[in-house]
Amino acid sequence: MATGFIKSYFRIPLLIRIAVGFLTGTLLGIGFCIGAAWQGISLSGFIITWIAPFGAVLISMLKMIVIPVVFCSVVTGAASLSVRQFGGIGGKVLLWYLLTSFFAAMLGTGLALVVNPGSLTSITGWQDLIVGMTVQPTPPMVTPQMSRSLTDLLLGMFQNPFEALANNNFLGIIVFAILFGLGLRFLQEDSRTSALQPSVQNLSDMFVAGREVIFKIVEWILEYSPVGVFALAVTNFGLYGKSIVGPYVSVTLGIIGGILGMIAIVYPLLLSLLTRQNPYHILKRMQEAVITAFITRSSAATLPVSLRTMQEQLNVRVDLTSFALPLGATINMDGVCVHLPMFAVLAANLFGVQLTATSLVILVITTVLASIGAGGVPGGSLMLLFIILEAIGLDSGQVAVIVALATGINPILDMFETANNVTGDMVCTYVVAHSEGMFEKDSTGIK
Repeated sequence: MATGFIKSYFRIPLLIRIAVGFLTGTLLGIGFCIGAAWQGISLSGFIITWIAPFGAVLISMLKMIVIPVVFCSVVTGAASLSVRQFGGIGGKVLLWYLLTSFFAAMLGTGLALVVNPGSLTSITGWQDLIVGMTVQPTPPMVTPQMSRSLTDLLLGMFQNPFEALANNNFLGIIVFAILFGLGLRFLQEDSRTSALQPSVQNLSDMFVAGREVIFKIVEWILEYSPVGVFALAVTNFGLYGKSIVGPYVSVTLGIIGGILGMIAIVYPLLLSLLTRQNPYHILKRMQEAVITAFITRSSAATLPVSLRTMQEQLNVRVDLTSFALPLGATINMDGVCVHLPMFAVLAANLFGVQLTATSLVILVITTVLASIGAGGVPGGSLMLLFIILEAIGLDSGQVAVIVALATGINPILDMFETANNVTGDMVCTYVVAHSEGMFEKDSTGIK
């Protein structure tokens, strides 16, 4: 009986399980809040003792895996860059990916400032949530200070990697991983180091295998996520009540609006200006891959469909697609760049962080560099929230609150975000193919 129930449970798609967990947790949490107010009693002790720990476990598991995911993904992505290709076409591909990521991060930041989520929410009510998420005594809430300058940011990017790991300096880890991956690739292709090449190849293969092992761990964590999401929803709504609905709605609509703007306006403008072709006709040829990305929530899982779409529907040569699209699935995360600033501004409003012009520049740079480590797996952006939120000065308890809020709606946002990521990969690849004439049958790329 129990075995059959477990098998039936795991046959249900993960997205549905997470959605059910979130909805039931939300309803139960609101019920606790209304019932406590009606009876004139407090249920915060019960929630924090018996329910919140299951949500805290999910947060802890995500924190456990974030650095390995980022490091191995970035190393393998950088190591996939052929030195010969990197000097020409590969450099152009990489440049387009970085430019669109920066634009998406600026768009996401600007949109977040306009939407201004959480601006009307009282800060005092979030103290209980911090206690609930950490499940241990927490010092009185203090206002975080966004004191990092651009100089501090640049110096922090080039730091002893072990010190960066010890201090959770994610930018230092990312930069070292990029340099390490490029160094691996250079040694693999340098004829003067032929004696070392077998060992270097083994080391590169080890990182690839390590990445796949970590992705498997991520899958296991995601299988637990319906339970964690249920507990987080009960805790959030049970302790803070209906006042939390406003930030949820504004963040969700803001992120989805920004992503739809990228797909329906920004990419068509880019295609129209650079190819002089009907952009919507090109995007229509990409729809199979975009829909697959929306459903699977994984750039990596969509990669075979993206490759086939670019080669069969748009006639892009295989030597370009086989290089550009896997690289894009690893480092080009435009949807993440729209997504993350919204939660950063929400956190700033909830915890009183002053976002100056300098801090906004740092937020954009941090978002782009962090997005490189998203890894192309479902929920990758959720793990990157730790990087963004620590960059604006939040402590671990405050980070836990925002991650807890994000966890409930992340599956929905992840669908739109991944569709944006894959669209960006294909648009950039098509633009480079058009500029280099890398089509199989004609100069337009369209049959």
